[in-house]
Amino acid sequence: MTEQTAGAPKYQRVASALRQAIQGGTYRPGQKLPPEDQLAAQYRMSVPTVRQGLSVLVAEGLIDRQHGKGTFVKDEHPHTRRSRNRYGRARHDNKLLTRDLQHSILFAGRAPVPAHIAKVMGLEPGTEVIIRRRLLRDRETGRPEEIGASYILVEVAGGTYVEEPQVVPKALFLCIEEITGKRYTQAQDLWRARVPTGDEATALEMPAGMPVMHVVHTARADDDQILEVSESVWPADRIVIVDEYAIEQEASQPDAPSSV
Repeated sequence: MTEQTAGAPKYQRVASALRQAIQGGTYRPGQKLPPEDQLAAQYRMSVPTVRQGLSVLVAEGLIDRQHGKGTFVKDEHPHTRRSRNRYGRARHDNKLLTRDLQHSILFAGRAPVPAHIAKVMGLEPGTEVIIRRRLLRDRETGRPEEIGASYILVEVAGGTYVEEPQVVPKALFLCIEEITGKRYTQAQDLWRARVPTGDEATALEMPAGMPVMHVVHTARADDDQILEVSESVWPADRIVIVDEYAIEQEASQPDAPSSV
């Protein structure tokens, strides 16, 4: 324990000591931590206090509890998620965006649109749309890394292979462009961090207390028609969001004053 943590709650002192041990290399990535009773004896704390301290490090993303195996220092590189410029990259390499993930379709067909998506699409809640629900797993570990769905108006892709429960032959946006003859030209992403629902936590095999990142992506054509709304949910400790963009070199012109 350090002087800086002397006045902190006991479980925070345990968390701080273990955090320093991990960051200092005492426990290396992928290494199993000692059992809770051994840590309790080492730090002269009770097992419940040690368990609470470990929960802090789980929430921070430093360690991972594996049922029936123990507690391990995380040894992983978070997946990189990009929104800006992703369409251009996908046009050149259709597998570039998900080559490290295995894509499964959980549902494809017509169903009522959820209320939060209906608001984005300008629809009445419960309106029937085409929904494609997906689960993405890490190809190496098999661990679920993303859940999400795409929502498409029936008038846009009704009666096409988009309603079939198979992975489409290329990026979904390319399929929609092919079906409609229109091109994705405008997009908006709404990001937020939140507590996962019970179903999301179970599907993503998340520890208690870990938040998720949730993005709702709206894509429009030149004529402002919404071609697709999609949403994705990721465990917050497993992703890094990258946003690259050109830096404006000149100030934008202010709007001209309106005439009276």
